[in-house]
Amino acid sequence: MPKHDRAAPSLREEESFYRAGCRLVAGIDEAGRGAWAGPVVAAAVILPRRDCIASELRGVRDSKRLTPAQRALMRERIQHVALAWSVGSASSAEIDAWGILPATRLAMMRAVAGLQLTPDVLLIDAVSLPELYLPQRAFPYADAISLSVAAASILAKTARDALMCDLDASVGGYGFAGHKGYGTRAHAEALIKLGPSWAHRRTFRPVVEVMSSDGRLGRVGGDCRLESRE
Repeated sequence: MPKHDRAAPSLREEESFYRAGCRLVAGIDEAGRGAWAGPVVAAAVILPRRDCIASELRGVRDSKRLTPAQRALMRERIQHVALAWSVGSASSAEIDAWGILPATRLAMMRAVAGLQLTPDVLLIDAVSLPELYLPQRAFPYADAISLSVAAASILAKTARDALMCDLDASVGGYGFAGHKGYGTRAHAEALIKLGPSWAHRRTFRPVVEVMSSDGRLGRVGGDCRLESRE
């Protein structure tokens, strides 16, 4: 595991842009890219440049390293201290139509468009946004390195989890509130029993394979981030 995965995210990346004259740096991340159902959700967060911000957001990490209760607490803190924040999404239909990577970019661009302030530069976890004519830096593990991106990962994850709980209330039988649309054995069993709902990503390889398995689950298990075609 990379060493930076064990450390708290910092403002080092942001500071490099502050020194270059950028005032508003937006961190961007997504949640749900590897799920079998539901939207992909992205968030954009602009943090204020002040000495105490790292202290105010102590405990903010890549969302995957936090419990649901910790994410809920950090979400409240982030929304309270951020200069601006926004959430955007792309639906399962858009994912099927365009592919997961273009849909992820679409969700991110919608998040940026929803910001009440126009950022000077973007820090993005792994995915570049060539359609946006803004200076940007995209790099792997940005949610473990940049405090702004880590904050965005929490807002994206909590927003998507809430959407999946709402979806569970309207599309019963699949257990969306529990697995949030990811590839668990219980989800695969529900797919075989009920068939795909309108919320499923019907072009995703795992969904196609489960639906063509004739009831044989094979190696489908608890790994929530099974690969999908892009």
